[in-house]
Parts: sequence; C-alpha cells; structure tokens
Amino acid sequence: MSEIVNRVANSPIISIDLEKFYNEKERVVFDLKGYLFQEMVLKEKDFRKSMKEINWEEFEGKLVAVNCSIDAIIPTWAYMLVVTYLEGVADRVIVGNLEALEQALFQEALSKLNPDDYQDKPVVVKGCSKFPVPIFAYGEIVKILKGKAKSIMYGEPCSTVPLYKKPRG
Repeated sequence: MSEIVNRVANSPIISIDLEKFYNEKERVVFDLKGYLFQEMVLKEKDFRKSMKEINWEEFEGKLVAVNCSIDAIIPTWAYMLVVTYLEGVADRVIVGNLEALEQALFQEALSKLNPDDYQDKPVVVKGCSKFPVPIFAYGEIVKILKGKAKSIMYGEPCSTVPLYKKPRG
C-alpha cells in the first residue's frame, strides 16, 4: 500500500486570503442629513453649532464614513468640517459611503504587501471568506501581483480558475 501524499500542501503555491486584510473594527456612517434644515439646506450657523454640540468621543476607535443619504446640495467645506472633528478620534475617516470606506480600508491594507515576495511564484487568491471582501480588493490584488507572480489563480489550491500566466522570456 502506498503512502497518501497531499500534493497541495507540498506545492509551491502561495495562497492569499483577502479576508485576512479585513479590518474588524466597527463601521459607522456620519450622515449629514440630520443636520440640514428641512432635510434640504445646510445653514452654516446652525450646522457649526450642531457640530460643536456632538459628543465626538462616540466615534472613538471606529471606522467612519461621512456622507449625506439624501439628494441635497452640501458645500464641500461641511464634509471637511466634520472630518476636522473626527480626525484623531475615529480610527479611520473617509468622505463617502460604506462601500467607499471598505475600498479605502482594503487599499490601505493591500498597499502594505510587498509584490517582490511573490516574484515568479504561483499564487492562488482564495475566493470564499466569512467577512465581506469587496470585489474591488480582488481587482487590486491582481494589479499588485501581475508581472511579478508566475501565475495568478482564483479559488482554492485544489480547485482553481487560472487568471494570469507570466510570459516566458
């Protein structure tokens, strides 16, 4: 009887699990809608007063997306003013919706990867995760690895979809 060999475990394939780049801190939206007059107009004096009255410590350690959930004309400075209060309190602040926040978080995490670590190596980008990995992250990892990795595949090491193979030469 021959010994059973796990060829996947013994292969040179590097597996990248994008959920390991997922920041598990609480995400919150700071919605400007509640600070508009009749949910239509921003009155500068009232808005500034409201911003001074907020307990900004509620946002401590959180990931914050600053946006307005209704279609209203909001001056750019209003978003900037909110960020001045949140910066240094929240862990991360972006102007945009939760999807934009997620993209920014993954962009930041993936920028710490060293593409040279994958030079001429076959790479599998895992497809299943328990955390919501945005489709954006999958495109970013390809941009980081293409030209460095020997090949890029999607799925699990035992069952992959080939995406890219580095040309010889």
